[in-house]
Amino acid sequence: MGGPELRGPDGRTGADPRARGDETGLLELLEPVALDAVRLSAAAAARWSGRGDGKAADGAATNAMREVLEQAFPRGTVVTGEGAKDDAPMLEPGEQLGGEGPLYDIAVDPLECTDLCAAGLGGSLTTIGVAAHGTLYQPGAAYYMDKLVVGAAARDALDLEAGPLENARRIARALGIALDELRVVVLDKPRHGELVRDLRAAGARVSTPPAGDVAGALAAVLADGDADVLMGIGGTPEGVMTACAVRALGGGMQARLAPQRDDEARALADAGVDLDLILSLEDLAAGPTLFAAAAVTGGLVPAPETEGENLRVHTILVAAGEVSRASAVVQKSPHPEN
Repeated sequence: MGGPELRGPDGRTGADPRARGDETGLLELLEPVALDAVRLSAAAAARWSGRGDGKAADGAATNAMREVLEQAFPRGTVVTGEGAKDDAPMLEPGEQLGGEGPLYDIAVDPLECTDLCAAGLGGSLTTIGVAAHGTLYQPGAAYYMDKLVVGAAARDALDLEAGPLENARRIARALGIALDELRVVVLDKPRHGELVRDLRAAGARVSTPPAGDVAGALAAVLADGDADVLMGIGGTPEGVMTACAVRALGGGMQARLAPQRDDEARALADAGVDLDLILSLEDLAAGPTLFAAAAVTGGLVPAPETEGENLRVHTILVAAGEVSRASAVVQKSPHPEN
């Protein structure tokens, strides 16, 4: 009759993926959970788009995502969540959500690019990455990491110790293109001024979005993306979510913790963390993964569209080497109070 079942907190039941003997059944079970989580978070945050209150938008998205994950059949554990470094609403690392388990790990940012949402600008997403319990990297007090992210064709070309220019040359060779054809994404941050100048001086084409290194990484790993590599320092939670997408698509990624604040550096030193250690994709995601995102203000996928009293929310799902784009109608969140 289908094997053992799990019972969720609302009384619903679902097949226990442990009966499959591998992680395939678990990720299949989690696909609709992840999609519901990002859709409802996007709908909640979209009501705050352009209202100038990023934390309110973040809070609405976080509450919506928590509610969905609480209703899931298997219990998940949050291993990393954006918010701590900005004192923003968040799903707390170590927080457990859902029915029986724990069976899976959660890396989450209910509202990626909060400032863009507050300003009503394109590029804001809701994002989640999941994998079997105990397989995702737990960054602890690390808020930032230096990253290299590429698609499958260049995954063996990466060497974070070699420096950005050498990596640019190696990636271009792996792709069979000239360096002046290489498309690089680097966040537009003061810390990246020299990196951007050096890459452009070498001939590379560099795009510099103000935020959104998850979207930047996806641009490098998706077959129809408009970049070849993401370089530079971005958030560690975003790095773990990125690793979920990269692993699912067979791409390449290396990272190294890169504290940007004194309190972060002290906490990592107190914990005895080796800041010179190069983290491979397998270190970040040690097993099969699933990644999902929904647009809040457009960019990677179209922004939500009003349909009467509802919203049509667009999503992207990355799993088992495949990318699925879809849309679904969800109920609008109430108007924010002014």
